[in-house]
Amino acid sequence: MKFLRILISLFSFQLSALSADRPNILWLTSEDHGPHMGCYGDSYATTPNVDALAAKGMLFKHCWSNAPVCSAARTTIIAGMYPPSTGGEHMRSMVAMPKGAKMYPQFLREAGYYCTNNSKEDYNLKKPDGVWDESSGKATWKNRKDGQPFFAIFNETCSHESQLRKRPHEAIHDPAKVRVPAYHPDTPEVRQDWAQYYDQVTLADASAGKRLRELEEAGLAADTIVFYYADHGSGMPRNKRWPSNSGLQVPMVVYFPPKWKDLAPKEYAAGAKSDRLVSFVDLAPTLLSIIGVQPPEWMQGHAFAGKFQTGPQPFVHGFRGRMDERYDCVRSVTDGRFVYLRNYMPHLSQAQHVAYQFETPTTVVWRKLFDAGKATPEQSIFWQEPKAPEELYDLQSDPDEVHNLAAAPEHAETLAKMRAAQEDLALKIRDVGLLPEGEMLRRSEGTTPYDMGHDDKLYPIARILKIAGEASSLKPAAIADLKAGFADSDSAIRYWSTMGVLMRGKPGLAAAHDEIAKAAGDSSPCVQVAANWTLAKFGDDADSAAALTKLVNLANWSQHDVFTTMSALNAIGDLGDKAKPIAAQLKNLPAQGEAPDSRYAGYTARLLADLTGTKPAFNDASSINGAVPPEKPGKMKRKGRK
Repeated sequence: MKFLRILISLFSFQLSALSADRPNILWLTSEDHGPHMGCYGDSYATTPNVDALAAKGMLFKHCWSNAPVCSAARTTIIAGMYPPSTGGEHMRSMVAMPKGAKMYPQFLREAGYYCTNNSKEDYNLKKPDGVWDESSGKATWKNRKDGQPFFAIFNETCSHESQLRKRPHEAIHDPAKVRVPAYHPDTPEVRQDWAQYYDQVTLADASAGKRLRELEEAGLAADTIVFYYADHGSGMPRNKRWPSNSGLQVPMVVYFPPKWKDLAPKEYAAGAKSDRLVSFVDLAPTLLSIIGVQPPEWMQGHAFAGKFQTGPQPFVHGFRGRMDERYDCVRSVTDGRFVYLRNYMPHLSQAQHVAYQFETPTTVVWRKLFDAGKATPEQSIFWQEPKAPEELYDLQSDPDEVHNLAAAPEHAETLAKMRAAQEDLALKIRDVGLLPEGEMLRRSEGTTPYDMGHDDKLYPIARILKIAGEASSLKPAAIADLKAGFADSDSAIRYWSTMGVLMRGKPGLAAAHDEIAKAAGDSSPCVQVAANWTLAKFGDDADSAAALTKLVNLANWSQHDVFTTMSALNAIGDLGDKAKPIAAQLKNLPAQGEAPDSRYAGYTARLLADLTGTKPAFNDASSINGAVPPEKPGKMKRKGRK
């Protein structure tokens, strides 16, 4: 017993010494808002608390969330890895952590920190045991042991997308004075939504002020490093869910008290505005660097503070995968001035019908104006299809990103530089998002998407990136390579070859009809969906009738896995009136079924609701907090791996 007391005393002494050597760290985060704050030069905003924090600390002028939606952005933070590398890029998905990797709070806890999260997690990676000391709506640094250093997150949900459209509403900002960006129509509904968004940012700022006062009152301000940031751009359409600067740029304000100024970024000074490019993938390695732990090599970000901070990086990157029930594949890059987007599925518009996005009044009125032919060219980009395969914007002259410079000869060098940066990262991190979601999980059975992606036999990334680039280029000259790809032994090559024909419409099908007809019965479900989609949309009556029958079968959740079902329903949704012959059959398809995780549970129901003209039910609380209805987990059906 005496020996145990000695051990406890020794441990307490070690914790006390650790507290003296390491700072407390407080993260104040908020939902769905960009740098619409006074400290970022926005005179319409009312954000006195964060403005004051920036005045005594420093802000980053160019911070990207990497993903334009919450779960994928938080997945980036928790692992310090790009979700297109781990397989966690798709909204509310769930995949295994890479072998040997940890979530960053595990490192902090091993170093003696008391780690709390209040309260949203919403990761697309399966959480191992021992990540948080407490993660709940009651979690707080106040429950730590005496003398123990803490890392604490307080996340504010009042600025979430769902809150900017709630009525009635007590106004703070005058809608008449709001700046409407060029991509939005200037209507009363849009002005109301933007003004209410600013109101909610003001409330988020007030919440941050409350947490900072608690720190002061506890006498801990001098010992605590503070970060304030939002989880991605605003909840307005064409911001949230879209990986341009408007969807990815967030405020990032940091304060290092004088006691810990040696751990601050090298350019740190009171009231400074750093030009350093930072993003969410940098946060985990930065935390470890601050507490004196060298970030592991598998972390893909760069520490911008602490003992192991690196120099500034030339680019930061973004991505878009599945957004709720709608599939897409977009990658983006910025050097701080230019923004580049690579649309690997250019046949789909920016504004695919994500049901939850259409709950916002701006989305509805904007769509009506576009359908009526009353939208300006800048306002029409969001709805048009196809998208441009590549987009390039100059934020200095075009902060709203509505004038695509990709085809401008004078910007050819910049375009090539940004394209190379995107492709280099894809190869470096071995971007598994180039696989259809279901195919990625099928190939990962018995391992993890990350580890599968790092095995060139399972995932020949260079070949797949090349064919995906040719397919999505829309260049007629690529058709020969696409046709050759149909004979490849790898289903991903066949998939992108098929998608490339689909993207080229009737001319594509005319050039590769025999290959598409054969692909309609491919061993891979994702190839089958793409081929039958092509035949149903661009084939003759006989082709279309046969393809529709196959698509209905592929959309039957009782016969196929949830990913095949979702893909087939997305394809059917793109057919418009051509899907009328199967309308009655769609009403009989099951909206529930087995899935590898409950987070996939509601997407099929939303797709069917859209196709059958019924309205899906939403729970704003579940959308904010990342919860989903319970669903019995199931296994992937092992059909058509290659």
